[in-house]
Amino acid sequence: MFTLILELLGTFAFAVSGFRLASGKQMDWFGAYIIGLVTAIGGGTTRDILIGLTPFWMIDAKYVLVTAVALVVSLVFRERITRLGKAIFLFDSIGLGLFTVVGISISLDAGLPIWVCIVMGTITGSVGGVVRDILLNEVPLLFRKDIYALASIAGGLVYFGCLLIGLPVDVTAIVASLTVITLRLIAVKYHIHLPQFNIEK
Repeated sequence: MFTLILELLGTFAFAVSGFRLASGKQMDWFGAYIIGLVTAIGGGTTRDILIGLTPFWMIDAKYVLVTAVALVVSLVFRERITRLGKAIFLFDSIGLGLFTVVGISISLDAGLPIWVCIVMGTITGSVGGVVRDILLNEVPLLFRKDIYALASIAGGLVYFGCLLIGLPVDVTAIVASLTVITLRLIAVKYHIHLPQFNIEK
């Protein structure tokens, strides 16, 4: 139940981030919905395919419905969301943190080793945003100098560190999610990033 709550909250947050970015691309409502849906389910779909599961949204329609609810909320409160401007990364950060933990939890249930679970958590949290950015003709955030996937990896390490010291699973999930979100926010606020790759003279 706790993992389900994280999934639904992450779906909503990622969908809103997708809608906000799509709003500047002159799309209709259906196009915006597809962008929000891809953002919300892209990472989890990739994870499920890699570990041999039926993609989660094909089994349970609630994720498609939550995305629709997020679209309605975005339309009703469009002025407030538009005023957020660059702060929309907050929704993206929340989705990243929540989906990282969801990916790790599902991978653990599948009996995968720790390092694979961390990779699957990172994929769950970040691939949806990559697909969104490609569809919107943007350079994916994952491939820029921003601290994005690294925040997800750090959250995975914290997750297993918490389990190692005996924290309850629910507390572990919260701590790991907050770690990802906090690292992402700090990195953006203080312009912390990796050096750009450049092998030219």
